[in-house]
Amino acid sequence: MSDLDLTSHAPLMVSEDGTIRIAGSRVNLETIIYHFKQGATAEQIQEDFPSLSLREIYGAIFYYLEHTTDFEEYAQRQEAGIAETRRLIETCLKADNGGDLRERLRVRRGQTVKQ
Repeated sequence: MSDLDLTSHAPLMVSEDGTIRIAGSRVNLETIIYHFKQGATAEQIQEDFPSLSLREIYGAIFYYLEHTTDFEEYAQRQEAGIAETRRLIETCLKADNGGDLRERLRVRRGQTVKQ
């Protein structure tokens, strides 16, 4: 019988806006996986993100490989949200030259503005 702990946990967290990030950093999971899909090794990814440990990078890759379908669905939802935000910005800029763009974006993100 082995005394090794065979459970593992990916070093990930979900931020308030629903973005999955490497725990303790601002680096999102999509960024790591994008580089991985482009053929970068964990060591090469770490060169671009030196604040991340190899354990964190390998953990993110492991999570992706174990949950590929779920990740791809999540990534599509994130892309749709980004596209919607871009459309909102363009609409606001055209409508009133960005006069209250900041307020509209805050409302869109569910934030309240205190003045």
